[in-house]
Amino acid sequence: MPSSPTSLASYVESWHPEPVTDGDALPAGPAAALSAVLDLPGPAAAAGDPLPPLWQWLYFLHWPPQQSLGPDGHLRDARFLPPVPSRRRMFAGGRCTISEPLRLGEPAERISSLAAVAPKQGRSGELLFVTERQEFRQHGRICLVEEQDIVYRSGAGAAPRHPAVPDDSAVPEAEGPWRLRLRPDETLLFRFSALTANAHRIHYDTPYCRDVEGFPGLVVHGPLLALLMLELVRRNAPKRQVRSLSYRLHRPAFAGEHLLADGTPSDGRAQLHIATHREARHASAEAAFT
Repeated sequence: MPSSPTSLASYVESWHPEPVTDGDALPAGPAAALSAVLDLPGPAAAAGDPLPPLWQWLYFLHWPPQQSLGPDGHLRDARFLPPVPSRRRMFAGGRCTISEPLRLGEPAERISSLAAVAPKQGRSGELLFVTERQEFRQHGRICLVEEQDIVYRSGAGAAPRHPAVPDDSAVPEAEGPWRLRLRPDETLLFRFSALTANAHRIHYDTPYCRDVEGFPGLVVHGPLLALLMLELVRRNAPKRQVRSLSYRLHRPAFAGEHLLADGTPSDGRAQLHIATHREARHASAEAAFT
């Protein structure tokens, strides 16, 4: 009789990676570079200024040797990569609590740890949800705490349901008063990958996307969708400090599609989402202000 497949949970029963601490001087260059990628008229923050929420993703980057990368572009082995076979990775969402914003040009410390591991059953088979916790400090004070949820599956799984060819002409309708439109192309995705040290091939290798991952085209980065939602706050309520935020990534968007970041403020909060003509909620978020 054929043996039954091994549960993903069994691979991580004894997996308890220790926390790791990194430092970064938080130079102004990466923030200026992302500002240029987003076509802002100038840097969103300069030395001494508060860093916009989630822009910490531009810092504390790790550039491993090329030989350490797997066939998908991700590291084969890393501190918080679960030891499961044939990993397929998806960024699912996260949360962030900000007691005070990080400031550019001032040394910062990040302490990363494993917060939770939870196996679940999905439509494509068993999934492993891994939550990584990151604590950011400046001058000995905790400035913000972030948690990221990453979903892993093993093997090919069920074929994803996506359009055969991305539609580069249809435009989504706006809902709320805060609106930001973007049509990310291959160049924008390439530049964002470079800014965040992201070598995942789904963002730059079209044949790999189609033939291996089953996508119709290049996938827009989940972190980029999250940053676009937070841009609504930065542009429309620049004097409001974000105290906490949570975001979730629902369905992938693809290069060439017209994206709409849409937001509605209410009672010290803002409801945010990313839409295309075919999906009302590719990503959603809620931000709460001080």
